[in-house]
Amino acid sequence: MSDDARRSPFLCVLYRQYLDDQDSAAFISRVSRSYTLGTLERLAEHPDREARRGALLALGYLGDYDVNHTVGRALHDEDRTVRLLAENGIRNVWARAGTDAERQMLGVVVRLISAQQYPEAVRRATELVQKAGWFAEAWNQRAIAQFRLGNYAEAIRDCHQALELNPYHFSAATGMGHAYLELGNQVSALECFRRALRLNPGLEGVRVQVDRLSKIVEDKGS
Repeated sequence: MSDDARRSPFLCVLYRQYLDDQDSAAFISRVSRSYTLGTLERLAEHPDREARRGALLALGYLGDYDVNHTVGRALHDEDRTVRLLAENGIRNVWARAGTDAERQMLGVVVRLISAQQYPEAVRRATELVQKAGWFAEAWNQRAIAQFRLGNYAEAIRDCHQALELNPYHFSAATGMGHAYLELGNQVSALECFRRALRLNPGLEGVRVQVDRLSKIVEDKGS
């Protein structure tokens, strides 16, 4: 191993400080003064797991959509804490695509879904995907609203589009699986849940679904 690999990065010190004081604002400020996003992406693959943890925590706070690939790969890290930080952080990264106005529109959609105002959420999300068709999270949020309305075929189409735009979107794969279940298509649901697990092996609820559906599909085929 090289000397660079053995050397503990300064980021480890900042990460330990964060663990001691739980001051996320201070952590963000300290990291921002010391590291670029590109350097944090490189540290996300450092041999030192503490460096990887600090990098994933920082990318979750600071990273834009350009770090999606790095954080997505970290979902398969050997260290459980790194995987958890990646799962939490990547959701934030997904919402940071687009312009300020587009992100604000997405925020409105999310709040409407939380308030169970699903028809209005669909309407606003449709405006957003028409304006920014490449914004994967806009498609995913519309899929959620469609699902809550019982529009399962529409939800599946939106989840599929979200995955076409963002191949790391395990939430869209999971949502598609649930929509197929509502339509009684267990084979397609199983395929979607397996895809979600390939993207994020830490989805224990999805793993339970895969085990259950695998037995059902196998029994039907025998």
